[in-house]
Amino acid sequence: MTENNIPGKTNADADLEREIREGRKFSAQEAVARLAGPGAMKGASPVSPQLQAENAIQSWLAGNAEDVPGALTRVLHRHLKGSQCLLDNIHEPLIALAQHCERLLGSDELLEETVRQADVEWGKAMDERPHFERPGGPIHPDDPYTVRSVRNALTAIVARLS
Repeated sequence: MTENNIPGKTNADADLEREIREGRKFSAQEAVARLAGPGAMKGASPVSPQLQAENAIQSWLAGNAEDVPGALTRVLHRHLKGSQCLLDNIHEPLIALAQHCERLLGSDELLEETVRQADVEWGKAMDERPHFERPGGPIHPDDPYTVRSVRNALTAIVARLS
């Protein structure tokens, strides 16, 4: 069936479509779209389920996590992007977030590494030297991310998600 033989399509419609197509370059995306046919994306989202889940986590953290500087939420989001935990819970991303936070809370080493990453992220964002917490040493008064503060923030996230 040619373009002009499509039921309900007038010669004027075909002429207008031909004129529009003459004014633009043909791309690989357009070729694929034409092969798929009209309505191929009907009811489907052009955004992948993984990206939707990542965006849901980022949005939830932005609106619910107690993290004024925002470095901890960026670190948590980065940890979860493309992670197996997220892929296992692709349709319920907040479960992945809760599981990840519980995993961090269950391991002192993972928690300390997360604090270090948040300190680095904060330092980059503020263009300042980060204040790293040293075991047994005094806590810098301007350090926004300590083991205690991150533990409290993660505990609050898990409580809100429960």
